[in-house]
Amino acid sequence: MNTALDLSKLHPDFMSVTYGAGGTTCSYTTEIASELQRKGNTPALAHLTCVGSCKSDLDGIVENLKKSSIQNILALRGDFPQDESAQSVSCECKHASDLARFLIEKGGFCIGGACYPEGHPESKNRDEDLENLRFKVEAGCDFLTTQMFFDNDMLYSFLYRMQSKGIHVPVLAGIMPVTNAAQIKKMISLSNAYMPRKLLTIIDRFSDNPEALKQAGIAYATDNRLNYKRSTGHTSLFYEQD
Repeated sequence: MNTALDLSKLHPDFMSVTYGAGGTTCSYTTEIASELQRKGNTPALAHLTCVGSCKSDLDGIVENLKKSSIQNILALRGDFPQDESAQSVSCECKHASDLARFLIEKGGFCIGGACYPEGHPESKNRDEDLENLRFKVEAGCDFLTTQMFFDNDMLYSFLYRMQSKGIHVPVLAGIMPVTNAAQIKKMISLSNAYMPRKLLTIIDRFSDNPEALKQAGIAYATDNRLNYKRSTGHTSLFYEQD
């Protein structure tokens, strides 16, 4: 928390506070988001997942967010438990669009959603993914945040295709520094993100030198973010709890 408050001194537009797997840290998410706003004077974006949650559960969480003056929510489906399929998980909100609609009914929130420049891993193709994205935006999402990507051209292509489908909400780029080779390879396997040759070279070159890899990864991510800012005018700073 102290690190997050130190980061707030840089005056970011907002800080994003993630949710634990299966909503296991929902109380911490609300607490951290509230502290960032109260002590750090920084708008907080609290993540909220719905998979496996009944509306009665979500009612309590949402009321707590309101009491804590949290107005910005990133509405996510969340990952299914490893030993259960989408069909076997019992919940009234099975998709992020259901959660967005639920939050609209509650009122008083700015609602964000996730998007995937390279297509959602569960979609048959990118066109289907964009149709699902349009449905989610129409359900109530005011803006979108992308899954991590490592090549800005992937984002620019996605933005063009998204707008051609009539989706015109703001999009924030999810850029993640490569600071741990094993961790990033695992995340890529889950998201199917494309890794450019330049970044692969960095990982190979510094794989035996963690500190050098960390610095090189931060430099690469910073360069991507600056290029994105020049092209779109957007910038953001994300805080994700461990």
